Amino acid sequence: MSKVAPPYTLFFSISDSKQRAEVRHTNAADFSSAWQTLTADIHQAVWQAKMNPCWLRIDWVTRRSSTTLANLHEILSDTKPGYFRYGLALDQDCKIAFLEQELNGNAMLYEGNCIDHAALNKRNFRSYCQRRFGDQVELDFADERNVVLLSTEGLFCESHKEPVYLSGAGPNTGRRIINNLNAKLITQLIENASSYLGRQLTSSGHFHSGWYPCFDLEIEGHNNLRHASCAHAMIEAWEVSKDPALQAVIERALNVLTSDLIQTIQLKTGETAAFLVESNSEIKLGGNALSLLALVKYSEAMGVRAYADLMEQLAKGIEFMQNQASGQFCHVLDYPSLNIKKQRLSIQYDSEAALGLIRLYSWDKNPRWLTMVEKALEYFIATEQWRTHDHRLSYCLNELTKYRPKEKYYQLGIRNFANHLGFVENCKTTFPALLELMMSAEKMISHLHSQGLFQELLDQVDLEHFYHVLAKRADHLLNGYFWPESAMFFKNPEKITGSFFIRHKAFRLRADEVEQYLSGLIAYRDFILDQTLQKPACIDNPPQTEKANHIDNIMFSTS
Repeated sequence: MSKVAPPYTLFFSISDSKQRAEVRHTNAADFSSAWQTLTADIHQAVWQAKMNPCWLRIDWVTRRSSTTLANLHEILSDTKPGYFRYGLALDQDCKIAFLEQELNGNAMLYEGNCIDHAALNKRNFRSYCQRRFGDQVELDFADERNVVLLSTEGLFCESHKEPVYLSGAGPNTGRRIINNLNAKLITQLIENASSYLGRQLTSSGHFHSGWYPCFDLEIEGHNNLRHASCAHAMIEAWEVSKDPALQAVIERALNVLTSDLIQTIQLKTGETAAFLVESNSEIKLGGNALSLLALVKYSEAMGVRAYADLMEQLAKGIEFMQNQASGQFCHVLDYPSLNIKKQRLSIQYDSEAALGLIRLYSWDKNPRWLTMVEKALEYFIATEQWRTHDHRLSYCLNELTKYRPKEKYYQLGIRNFANHLGFVENCKTTFPALLELMMSAEKMISHLHSQGLFQELLDQVDLEHFYHVLAKRADHLLNGYFWPESAMFFKNPEKITGSFFIRHKAFRLRADEVEQYLSGLIAYRDFILDQTLQKPACIDNPPQTEKANHIDNIMFSTS
């Protein structure tokens, strides 16, 4: 914890997990005065909100940087949405001041998806300022107005748990300090996020698409492809938790997938093929691929053959969409005519299709699927598909080389990530697919190393740097997790705690993005367990200070 010189600026934020946090702050020449003032203020706020609090967050300002509103606009224009990592005071005395988390939770620096940088949202600013300070504050946004950027450190307290210190700098700003991302902690995150996904399954058996949590607004529309991918991630998570409640949700989701969303058609050859059909009557290659992946994973995890015929029909649907001479896939068909609607749509569909087929081959050993995969790989090699750095291509190659350990396949796998490490290391966003790319790459590296195969390919990779980047990327995913100390500033904290968000999209919670976080962390957990690095989770809890000694009095005497 940094030493802080007077005057002290101190914030208390308190929530019952069901409503947005009430925040109060004060400035004082000595810490005790600041604490006493805020204790009285927060008691009053809790009484007015009729709140039974369970979360208390304490933040103190460690550094101030004065500037003008005009200069702040320039700073924001060069900052990704959601990535302004400072609090903000609208006056030199910090009488009107906000934490970074208040700014984010109320979309005060977000002007919509059409603007690719942070920007001051005057309407949201005025609305929250009125809630926080009342009608007596008049806001003007003149360029010459002086404002103060605030750096803070903090402490978060949850009922009946040890307080945790909050990071005060860098990409981890504002969330708890984690010194050891171990298997126990990752398992907890997996269980929490998969439970969140389970809660997104409606009574009809369809998933909510997602939420914009600042104001608890639902993302409109349904995507059947995402339904399949979410089911797959939940099955992966069930293999970790063995939670019977999660299994029940999975089976409901698969029942809708197989009974309502997938349709069968008799082809001119006389064979029956199956296709995942979207609500707009489109058949997407990726939909078939992800449905196949989900059903194979379920069959493996549960040891059942109930979907064997349907999986074969889905594979035949993928075969219908492949040019058997070139190996190329077409991406979108019209249903029920099966006419080509779009030859190309998403490059990821190609590797998803190949991965689905090779996973099915691993399950049923039908050489028909292996032949299709090899044809697809010849096309991928010819078109240098490694330039997409798609993690599912790496997953596919790891499966394929179990049966066809050819150098050209390993070379494709190495190229898929080797020149991408700089981007993976320095990417500011959490971008969960990057961890999946690193985990699939690690499996290939480990296999080549243990089998003594094609060692010259390993020479193309700086292995020390690779493993550094892998660990850094896994740690960075924690910055996309809704810890309670972050969720408490949004409209419906209880709904979103334990899920994963996309910061630069207004902290968007979309089901298919949550499942990407899940899949990456599940793979990383497997890696940690393989390395036998099972140490107790370590959250940095320094000895209590003057600040921490007063916490229990606030937490348990405000109800």
